[in-house]
Amino acid sequence: MQGQSQQQAYDRGITIFSPDGRLYQVEYAREAVKRGTASVGIRAEDGVVLAADKRARSPLMEPESIEKLHKADDHVGVASAGHVADARQLIDFARRQAQVNRLRYGEPVGIETLTKNITDHIQQYTQVGGARPFGVALIVGGVENGEPRLFETDPSGTPYEWQALSIGSDRSDLRDYLESEYDEGISTDEAVGLALDTLAQSNDGELSPDGVGVATITVDDPEYAELPTDEIEGVLDERDLLATDEDEADGEDADADEE
Repeated sequence: MQGQSQQQAYDRGITIFSPDGRLYQVEYAREAVKRGTASVGIRAEDGVVLAADKRARSPLMEPESIEKLHKADDHVGVASAGHVADARQLIDFARRQAQVNRLRYGEPVGIETLTKNITDHIQQYTQVGGARPFGVALIVGGVENGEPRLFETDPSGTPYEWQALSIGSDRSDLRDYLESEYDEGISTDEAVGLALDTLAQSNDGELSPDGVGVATITVDDPEYAELPTDEIEGVLDERDLLATDEDEADGEDADADEE
């Protein structure tokens, strides 16, 4: 019984390491990320593409109300997976940091600098009693000094830089697909297609234009821009990924993020 109570103490306390050096609450936060619908980020030669699965849980829900893609600054976009409420708090923090940088230095914030500011904030919640870690992972992408950059934030507060990545459900399978299909010389337009191909791997090979979001930031025009639904539909149709009405009805029962 004593051993069991000690295990529960490690399990509940964010400030207590287990004997094998683990913080269970951080690991539980990672599990919350895995339960969220997938998001994908791809760094192209001339820009960055962010895509997110944002299927609605009910036909009565407005698709625009599902927040998976966010504009952090003119040249920075963020995709999330996990608890959307936690993501919104981190997005607000990122936006404040971006504005502080512009006011203080008179220039756009660097993508790596912004990501590390976010992960520093996340890390504080892994060593303070009475708080829990953020149950969300973010993909932070943008253009810095004419160069596309793509980062991931982890619930532990660790930043990683990637050429292409996925977060959320089916992460391992989607990452394997990206590893086999990604090319460093890919263009932004090709990256949009690859991102949709990747998301389709966890959706029976089909996607609905209303159930997916895509955003781009290009080197030539470093402005965050979300693709309109009709343009997404055209890409899906071209790549034979467009879901039929019957498929969409079946997908309405699928869970979205926590959201």
